[in-house]
Amino acid sequence: MEKVKKAAAHLKREIGLFGGVSLVAGMTIGSGIYYLGSYVLERANMSMGMALLCWIIGGVISILGGLCFAELGAEMPVTGGMTTYLSKAYHPCVGFINGFSGFLLTGSGSIAALALACVTPFQEEFVLSDIWVKIIAIAIICIFTAINLYGVKHASSFQNFSMVVRVIPLILIIFIGIFFGKETPNLNPGTAIQEGTSFTGVISMIAFATFASLWAYEGWTNLNTVAGEMKNPRKHLPLAIIISMGFITLVYTLFNLAIYRVIPSEEVNSMIANGNLYLGTETAYRIMGNFGKWIVMIGMCIGIIGTVNGDCLVFPRTYYAMARGGYFWKKFGELNSHSVPGFSILMSSAISIVLVVFNSLQQLTDLLITTSALLNLLAVIAVLIFRKKYPDMKRPYKVWGGVPVIVLTILFFVVLLVNQFVSDIRSSLIGFAIPVLCVPVYFYFRKKNGGVEYNNDELEELE
Repeated sequence: MEKVKKAAAHLKREIGLFGGVSLVAGMTIGSGIYYLGSYVLERANMSMGMALLCWIIGGVISILGGLCFAELGAEMPVTGGMTTYLSKAYHPCVGFINGFSGFLLTGSGSIAALALACVTPFQEEFVLSDIWVKIIAIAIICIFTAINLYGVKHASSFQNFSMVVRVIPLILIIFIGIFFGKETPNLNPGTAIQEGTSFTGVISMIAFATFASLWAYEGWTNLNTVAGEMKNPRKHLPLAIIISMGFITLVYTLFNLAIYRVIPSEEVNSMIANGNLYLGTETAYRIMGNFGKWIVMIGMCIGIIGTVNGDCLVFPRTYYAMARGGYFWKKFGELNSHSVPGFSILMSSAISIVLVVFNSLQQLTDLLITTSALLNLLAVIAVLIFRKKYPDMKRPYKVWGGVPVIVLTILFFVVLLVNQFVSDIRSSLIGFAIPVLCVPVYFYFRKKNGGVEYNNDELEELE
């Protein structure tokens, strides 16, 4: 364990409260909000009222999950985030599953998907072939790999800039849509419920539509990964999660409402049926013409690029922490001359490039969400396990509402996962299979390198 303490001491604490808010918002507000609204609407039987309700539910679930994560991060402000929590709550194997799944799919795949999503909206405008889309996406990954290799301060500074810039087109659409839109959308959620639909059927529909929104909210788990590099993690980490996720939920809901105020429901239905999923861009175009359209597209691009930067910053820290504990190749546990895990950053980006080459944006999105939701569920359950397993651990922040709120959050995730499994068996099976396939890899590393399980006394020395 001496390796872990020594490594953590060399990581620089340079991320403040605003940096934490920027990191969460920057890794959450990306491409998803611009096109996932179409999927949520489809799954809500094209009911605008029901779709908005599902966006709010998705935000509430994400906030509750964030509150649970805030307790974990405040009591254990260490580099490694969810991997560390799962290792201590269950078994090092479970923590390894999270980290290795991230390396192979959820982390590296997120970088790959976002790089592709950054270029895809411009494909039609500039008549780009699929090959050129992939080449530009790979170039984006390489650029932000280089930025993150140079140090966390520079990467965090860019994250602050991109977070501010990306909000501009969202606020613009919200303002012009709500105040200048002439449509009066039907916001009665009951229009989504067909005659004869059972209560179970209604819950299933809501869960199916809400699950589609979770990819847009994904990102609230990542701040804990760099808790060891925050200036005051016990105070600022929970505040950053609460502020950022509350703000994002409000923005997402108003963003979709603004679209409904500008584009008639019949035209929305027609656009989605024809594969035109970027309703926000169309909204800006209808109010402000080409100028508005390009403002939104540029802002969207900067927002997605910022998310790529955040992913390149956060995910390699997990592989770094795993290597320091003996659960990954030792090279991943080394810091470069700028006090960042350089090899981890390089290899994470290399896997992302491979995923870009062999997958489309839609394929990557489908694969990511189930695995992420399953691991998030295990982390929320870990809050209860820690309270029982380590009753004397310092807890400067505890989940508001106590155990009932934690249990409610767990039930939300269980319902969503079960419903997703029933509704989309193929993607769900792959999502569940990836963690299972990580188990034999864990035992290979354990046999080769040995494994050091974190303990409470050593964690307190890392403050």
